[in-house]
Amino acid sequence: MTAPKSIRIRMYQVGFGDCFLLSFDYAPRPSRHVLIDCGSMASPKGSGPGLIKRVATHIADTVGDDPFVVVATHRHTDHVSGFDPGTNGKGPGAILAALKPKFVVQPWTEDPKLRVNARGPAARRRMALRRQTLDDLNAVASQVVDLYVPRLRRSAAFRGIANHLDFIGKDNLKNLRAVENLMTMAPNDYVHAGKATKLTRFLPGVRVHVLGPPTIEQHEAVRGQRSRDEDEFWHMQARSLAMGAKMGMSASDSLFKGYPSVPGRHAPVSSRWLVNAIKSESAAQLLQLVRVLDNAMNNTSLILLFECGDQRLLFPGDAQIENWEYALNTPSLKKHLDAISVYKVGHHGSLNATPKSLWKLWFPEDAKAKSAGRRMVSLLSTLEGKHGERENDSEVPRTKLVNALKKKTSMTSTEAIKDAMYYDEVVSIV
Repeated sequence: MTAPKSIRIRMYQVGFGDCFLLSFDYAPRPSRHVLIDCGSMASPKGSGPGLIKRVATHIADTVGDDPFVVVATHRHTDHVSGFDPGTNGKGPGAILAALKPKFVVQPWTEDPKLRVNARGPAARRRMALRRQTLDDLNAVASQVVDLYVPRLRRSAAFRGIANHLDFIGKDNLKNLRAVENLMTMAPNDYVHAGKATKLTRFLPGVRVHVLGPPTIEQHEAVRGQRSRDEDEFWHMQARSLAMGAKMGMSASDSLFKGYPSVPGRHAPVSSRWLVNAIKSESAAQLLQLVRVLDNAMNNTSLILLFECGDQRLLFPGDAQIENWEYALNTPSLKKHLDAISVYKVGHHGSLNATPKSLWKLWFPEDAKAKSAGRRMVSLLSTLEGKHGERENDSEVPRTKLVNALKKKTSMTSTEAIKDAMYYDEVVSIV
C-alpha cells in the first residue's frame, strides 16, 4: 500500500477538552482513522446535553467499517471521559468500542504489567512506584472534591477557590469506567519516548515517532542527579493525605481527642478572624496541591509526531515542560521537531505546555522574516475561563501564547467554532 494522498484532521468542539480524528486517505482503498482523545470537562454554552455522545456518534458514522485505532494521551477527564461506556452500556465509550479498534495506544504509565523494557528489578520497582504515585494522586483528588469543596462552598469568601478546586480535582479523578474500557476494547500498545509504536505499521507510508513521555530511567538520564524528585515527593504527600480515608476515618473524626473544639461558625467572635485566616491558608494550599497533581498527570502525556512526505503533525496531548525536556535534549528525537506543519497546541494553550525552547526552534529570534514558504497550522481546543487566573498570568488559554500563535501561525481555536461540531483541516501529501 502506498502513502496516503492526504490527511484530514477533525478538531471536535468539546469545550474544555480534546477530541481529534485523523483520517488518512488511501483511495481507492479504505481510509484509516486515528482518534486522539475524546473527553471534556466543560461544554461550550448552548451545546445542550449529551455533547460527547453526539461527537462519538459522528465519529462512528465517519469511520464506518474502515480500519480504526484509538490513542488516549493520558487519563485526565477532559481527554478520556468520552471512552466511558456508561452505566447502561450505551454511553459514548460503548459507541467507540463498537467500531472495534485494532489497538489502543497509551503512555507506559497506564500499563498494569509495566511492560516498559525495564532493566532489572530496581528500575521496575521505581516504575511501579510511579504508577502508585498516580493512583495516590487520584485518591487525593477524590478527597478534595468530596470533602473539601463542599465545605469551602458554604462560605462566599471561598467559593472562587472552591470552584477551581472542583474543576481541577474532577479532571484528575480516575474515570474508572473509561480506563477499564480503554484496557479491554482492543489490544494495548503502551509506549514511551523513543519506543516503536504499532501506529507506524497501521499507517503505511507514515512514520510515527513517540517523543514522550520518558520513563523514569530516561528522565533521570537527561535531567541528571537532582536534589529532589517531585514525583516521589508528592507520592509521599499523596499517601499521607489519603491515609485518613484508607484508615476509615470520617470527616468528623477529631485529630485532638480530649481537647475542646468548636466548628468555625460557632467560634467566639474574638477568634473568628484566626479561623478565617486558617481556612484561607488551607484552601490556598489545597489549590496548590491539586495543581501539582494536575501537572504530574500532564507529564505522563503522550507526545506523538506523524511524519508523511513533507508533512509533520505534532500531537502532544497535555505534555508540559518536564515531559518535553527529554525530547528537547535528545538529538535523535529533537530532530523530528523541526519544520512542523501542524501543531495541536499543548494543554489547551497553558503557559508551560509550549516550551519557549520549542518555540525558538520553530521561530528563531534572529531569523529573518520569510516572505514565502509554508505557514505552520496550529489547532487549539480550549474553553476560556475554566482553568487558571489572569491575576497571576496562568489563565488557559494563555493570552500571550495565543497572540504569538496568531502572529506566527495559521491558528484555529474551538472558541471560534462554537456553532459547529468540528473544524477540519486537510493536509495534502507531496
